Amino acid sequence: MLAILKKEINSFFASPIGYLVISLFLVVTGLFLWVFEGEFNIPNSGFADLAPFFQLAPWIFIFLIPAITMRSFSDEQKTGTLELLLTQPISTLQLVLGKYFGALFLLIITLLPTLIYVVAIYQLGNPVGNLDIGVTIGSYLGLVLLAASFSAMGIYASTLSDNQIVAFILAVLFCFIFYFGIEGIASYLPGNLRTWITNFGMQTHYDSISRGVIDTRDLIYFISIIAFFIYLTKSKLQKTR
Repeated sequence: MLAILKKEINSFFASPIGYLVISLFLVVTGLFLWVFEGEFNIPNSGFADLAPFFQLAPWIFIFLIPAITMRSFSDEQKTGTLELLLTQPISTLQLVLGKYFGALFLLIITLLPTLIYVVAIYQLGNPVGNLDIGVTIGSYLGLVLLAASFSAMGIYASTLSDNQIVAFILAVLFCFIFYFGIEGIASYLPGNLRTWITNFGMQTHYDSISRGVIDTRDLIYFISIIAFFIYLTKSKLQKTR
């Protein structure tokens, strides 16, 4: 698994992909948070608060993460190297986890530079340091769990087609449905049923963690989503094997 992980990380940074992903995320969030007028603009809001960043980031991830993961297995299928990988002395699960953690590593590296936003908000507070550290830590944890879940969906989507564009579209669809679609459907349902269906949506659990309260139910939800899609990926590859 470590060999696959190392290969994935090297492939990201040996080509422009890794640098492009990091730059694109930072440029887009920076423009929306500090330059463009609108609901995400922090200076115009009058509050030294990072909430706009944590509201904006999931929507960028819905498109950015599928762009990272779309080549994971679809490219291997197209070039014919998937069969070669499946004959190596590693288990299917190790192969999947190597690809998965490679994508997740890149996303964590992408998030690290955004800590400068925390420093900026800390300094902009009145008085200086007027920032809820607990909420900020919880929000970052929620964002990492969201990225981990989207990555698992993207890796699975890449096994469904040898066309990277198809894999990208499928991954975007999976991410959108789980983050927004389920709650959108639930909003048309009556009382108790609405609450029950809403609990299957990611946004509810992401918002819960972002409040700074770490609820085991939210952690179990995200871990279950990750495990489910990794299992689907493993099963799909085993059929090929």
